[in-house]
Amino acid sequence: MNSVRQLRRLRRAELPVDTVQLARYLIGKVLVHDLDSHRLSGRIVETEAYPIGDSAGHAFRGKTPRNRSLFLERGHAYVHITYGTSFLLNVSSEVPGVGAGVLLRAVEPLDGVELMAGSRGATRLADLGRGPGRLTKAMQVDLRQDGLDLCAAGPLWLAASAQVTGAIGKSVRVGLTRNVDRLLRFYERDNPRVSGPKRLRK
Repeated sequence: MNSVRQLRRLRRAELPVDTVQLARYLIGKVLVHDLDSHRLSGRIVETEAYPIGDSAGHAFRGKTPRNRSLFLERGHAYVHITYGTSFLLNVSSEVPGVGAGVLLRAVEPLDGVELMAGSRGATRLADLGRGPGRLTKAMQVDLRQDGLDLCAAGPLWLAASAQVTGAIGKSVRVGLTRNVDRLLRFYERDNPRVSGPKRLRK
């Protein structure tokens, strides 16, 4: 590994058994992807909750071969592709058999910044993980990570952070056409790595 950063893997027992609570809880936590010779990591600074029964969520119409990871015990990765080009990373958020999840929308890069920049073709640090599609590209996440247990030994995992989390804001979710008025988006206030319109970042 090219990093000496000490990180503690989150235990499943630490994750709230509730989608909205988990979305807020994950702000300030760290997403880690251990590659063969490098570590990529970033502080999670923006999430969106897609709770039970949410018509905007991928689990709304029931379990399918494509969304089955959303129905795993909380703390598993659900990766899907949108617009045929971008991968999005979600964390399953309820008890086994109940479909719901938290979308990771933005990270603040920590380890492997140069590698992230190479993956993204970007030079501005603030832009590397700002937005759910940019996040997965920077963190080198795709369908191969779908279904991974983020609380178990493995290459993709969630960690606690020693850094103090700033004030957490909440707002409507970004870019939806259903359930547009629910305040289910959480973010670290005034963090330049947060995505979305400026009015939703303060």
